[in-house]
Amino acid sequence: MSADAPNFIPDADRYCVMGNPVSHSRSPWIHARFAELAGDRVSYGAHLVSLDGFADGVREFVAANGRGCNVTVPFKFEAAALANRLSDRARIAGAANTLRFENGEIHGDNTDGAGLVADIERNAGVSIAGRDVLLVGAGGAAAGVLGPLLNAGPARLVVVNRTADRARALVDSHQPLARVADTLLQALPIDSLGASFDIVINASASSLSGGGVPVSADVLRPGALALDMMYGPSAAGFMQWALLHGAVPRDGLGMLVEQAAEAFFQWRGVRPPAAQVLAELRAIVDSGL
Repeated sequence: MSADAPNFIPDADRYCVMGNPVSHSRSPWIHARFAELAGDRVSYGAHLVSLDGFADGVREFVAANGRGCNVTVPFKFEAAALANRLSDRARIAGAANTLRFENGEIHGDNTDGAGLVADIERNAGVSIAGRDVLLVGAGGAAAGVLGPLLNAGPARLVVVNRTADRARALVDSHQPLARVADTLLQALPIDSLGASFDIVINASASSLSGGGVPVSADVLRPGALALDMMYGPSAAGFMQWALLHGAVPRDGLGMLVEQAAEAFFQWRGVRPPAAQVLAELRAIVDSGL
């Protein structure tokens, strides 16, 4: 199942993050810190699974008394398909990043969007309501955050993707939610937006793959919040681009901690102190460790 299976703490409830790649993940540190602060006995590791081995990896982890797992790229759509039960937000997204194993069933949830909205509104201090928002990307990361972004009440939300059909499909699946939110939801060509935005979110794989920023700087209003879902060196290029063009850059570290806090709550019934853990993790990342 894993090239780097962790040594779990004896007699502790087992959780993990599964992905490919996964060695970069800060999730083991985050959840260990959550458990420490909550006084909870949890063992959490990172599992690298082969690109065609996600379902087997999950089944083997369940057989080893795993209680739940986080799911990172590129398995979020597979995680949703594997689950016996899905939360409403995972069902709408068609993607899951949090699995809980209970009574022989796999429960799937998606905490990405809740984490992103919490980071933007609570940590960055930017209200989404009434704003114009651009979401770049239409894969599992974008699918996971679109619903909660709409629930936050933006005036307009535009989705763009290099493969335009994927953007249109994602927008079409979320139009009922957009109507409830009274939000204009559109899929537009990535190279001819003809407008600028208050909030620009990069949910594409461009930063992870080392590619350039996939949109023109014309999308940035002066002082716009420009957030990349990646963090650390992967997000550096996007953040430099945002700063160069008069935007306020932000990486995905806050989203990572906030979505992890939501997952921890789903698993353990305890709401961990996300702000404290984010500050501690930010100091670690900024120090280069």
